[in-house]
Amino acid sequence: MVASPEPQGGPAAEPDKPGAPLTRTIALIGLMGVGKSTVGRRLAESLNAPFRDSDEEIEKAAGLTVQEIFDRHGEAEFRRGERRVIERLLQEPPFVLATGGGAYLDPATRALLKEKAVTVWLRADLDVLWKRVIRKSTRPLLKRPDARQVLEELAVARAPFYSEADFAVDSGDGPASDAVNAIREALGYS
Repeated sequence: MVASPEPQGGPAAEPDKPGAPLTRTIALIGLMGVGKSTVGRRLAESLNAPFRDSDEEIEKAAGLTVQEIFDRHGEAEFRRGERRVIERLLQEPPFVLATGGGAYLDPATRALLKEKAVTVWLRADLDVLWKRVIRKSTRPLLKRPDARQVLEELAVARAPFYSEADFAVDSGDGPASDAVNAIREALGYS
C-alpha cells in the first residue's frame, strides 16, 4: 500500500514516542475526491495535531468560495492565491494539511511543500473517485458535460507530479481509517 519507505525530509515526528508533537507538517496531495480532507481530519485527530484544509483557508482569505474565485478570476489567479495561502500556512508549527487537487502541480508550491512538509499522495482508482465527486457540485473543473473524461485526463496528467511525493497511500472504497492507518504506518506511527 505504501510506495516509498522513508520520506526525503525525515519523519514527521519521533515515531517511537507515542503522542510526540509533529516536527514536520504532513501534507496530503492527490486528485479531487480522493479523501484528502476526510483522511486529513482523522489523521490529525489520531496524531493529536491541528488540521488545515487549504481550500477552506483560501475561501477565508478571499471571502469567496473556490467556485466564485474560479468564475470571477480564473484558475491561474486561484493558483496564485493558493500558493500564497499554503506558503503562509507552512510558517505555522507543524500540522496536517489537505491541499487542493491542483496545488502540487504549481512548481513553486510543490517546492515549498517538499521543503517544509512530508508529502503523502493519496491515490484511488477512477471508479472510486468518480463515485465520490459526482456527489458534490463544488468541483469547478468538472462543471462540464464530459466530467468523467475530464477527471480521467486529470488523473493521467497529474500522476507524474503526484508521484514526486515522499509517500503514496491508496485510499480505496474502504473507510477513511484504512488510509489513516496506512499513513501512520508509513510515517512510523503504527
